[in-house]
Amino acid sequence: MAARPRITVLGDYERALARLADWSAIQAQAEVSFHHDPLRGDALAAVLQGTDVLVLVRDRTPLDAATLAIASRLRLVVYTGTRNNTLDTEALRARGIPVANTHWGPSKESTCEMTWTLILAAVRQLEAQMATMRAGGWRSTDSLALPGVLHGQRLGLVGLGEIGKRVARVGQAFGMEVVTWSPHMTPERAAAEGATAVSLDELLQTSRVVSLHLVPAGETRQLINAERMARMRPDAILVNTSRAALVDMDALPRALDQGRPALAALDVFDTEPVPPDHPLRRRRDVVVTPHMGFVCEPVFATFAQGVTEALTGWLAGQP
Repeated sequence: MAARPRITVLGDYERALARLADWSAIQAQAEVSFHHDPLRGDALAAVLQGTDVLVLVRDRTPLDAATLAIASRLRLVVYTGTRNNTLDTEALRARGIPVANTHWGPSKESTCEMTWTLILAAVRQLEAQMATMRAGGWRSTDSLALPGVLHGQRLGLVGLGEIGKRVARVGQAFGMEVVTWSPHMTPERAAAEGATAVSLDELLQTSRVVSLHLVPAGETRQLINAERMARMRPDAILVNTSRAALVDMDALPRALDQGRPALAALDVFDTEPVPPDHPLRRRRDVVVTPHMGFVCEPVFATFAQGVTEALTGWLAGQP
């Protein structure tokens, strides 16, 4: 009797994939294991050595050619979403290993809403206000700057793709002036979304809120460096729900110490999960969330359905 194939799910931090789809038919034919915590080094190698199928939640487990070579039994890779920049697909293609992916669901809408959650939490000082209430207080006993208002302020969008467009519409609904820059932005593209194309310098120097919506590549990697942060307004909020690589994260604490920007609101980090002792966790001038931009029930329901469909098809011998 042939051994049952082993299916390994990596990066299921949310413990959602098993809950949001019916795995019973798959588990009747294969051994399925779910890994909820990050695996690296020897722990990852031990899992890969006995795996026939890898299911990757987003790009949480980087797999280069050398790491994939450890998975000598590998016959299929499935990843969630439509892009995985940390998976060496060329190495898989060279071995003739097929790669499948799922649809996204409303991830762009979710990320737009997360962006505005961070912006509002920062400008309205929600973390401090909630902490005061939970401690039994009502108002701060110190004479501090009060929450701000976004109406009439300038929103600078670095990138105006599918997520940036959605963020722009919400900003306009708040009564904000929207300006934008990207490496290939044109006045016509900006105007079509009710925004104004400006230089990156002008955007940084004049925007109350600077929100990043690019995929880092080449010239945009660490685009927001120490020199550019120093040009920001002293009351500016730097928001990143895209990729940490757009910002020089080593320079960010120093920039905050120097008061430009005034605040950072971050959902993405160089290392994820963020180490427990990371200094950004403790700063009062940083709003932090654990990469929740795309994380919502309907997106993960789409992921789970797509993964189980791919696995069911593979077990049935379909292409």
